[in-house]
Amino acid sequence: MRNILALAQKELKSYFSGPIAYIAIGLWALLYGYFFIAILQYFVRQSMQMGQFGMGPQALNVNQQLVRPLLQNVTIMILFTMPMVTMRTYSEEKRSGTIELLLTSPLTDFQIVMGKFLGAMGLYVIMLAVTLIHIGLLFVYGNPEWKPIVTAYLGVLLLGGCFVSLGLFISSLTKNQIVAGMTTFAVFLLFWIITWIGSFSGPTVDKLTQYLSIIDHLDDFTKGVVDTSHLIYYLSFITFGLFLTVKSVDTERWRG
Repeated sequence: MRNILALAQKELKSYFSGPIAYIAIGLWALLYGYFFIAILQYFVRQSMQMGQFGMGPQALNVNQQLVRPLLQNVTIMILFTMPMVTMRTYSEEKRSGTIELLLTSPLTDFQIVMGKFLGAMGLYVIMLAVTLIHIGLLFVYGNPEWKPIVTAYLGVLLLGGCFVSLGLFISSLTKNQIVAGMTTFAVFLLFWIITWIGSFSGPTVDKLTQYLSIIDHLDDFTKGVVDTSHLIYYLSFITFGLFLTVKSVDTERWRG
């Protein structure tokens, strides 16, 4: 475990030694700030309209009408920013030749993959922490329920873990960061819109695509509901992505 944490710390520091972390966090903060202001303005406008009809602002639920759509829009941000985070994890190692030093070090393939995974997740957690500033303002000026918010963040965290595990695998297949980033984005987008195929392909295919959709499983989390089937899906996705990455790294070791 000590080796994994040491490698994770090294990976996290490497993000901030270049422009990737600052660009990713800056883009994330910009997009999130825009979504927050836009949804907050709509919520305030709806609240004022309710007041005009004598219903009072309490007719609107902060969690359902503000926090839920806000965190649903976070998935759009993940789609665009996470390829930037994962594209360099292995591609840069291969391009610079440091992958050979890593593979000949006294670390197992599992330790290498988990270290890089935790390093990337560390940056993702920092990005999520930026959003807590805005959520904190809602508690200062409003009265949202904290349990549904925690549940929603759990779903968003698991969703990010899926993207990171898959991005690591794709990055391990190429030396080119741009190729890794574009391929990761394309695969992410496919899991995003896969339900479009099922919508006109019959009930059986529709159910299959709904289950495979990485976004549909987040819906219950944003409602404050923790469904075991969604947990199993996300954890299985992460495990499978890491498994593929370990096998890819093992193949690279034998080639070397």
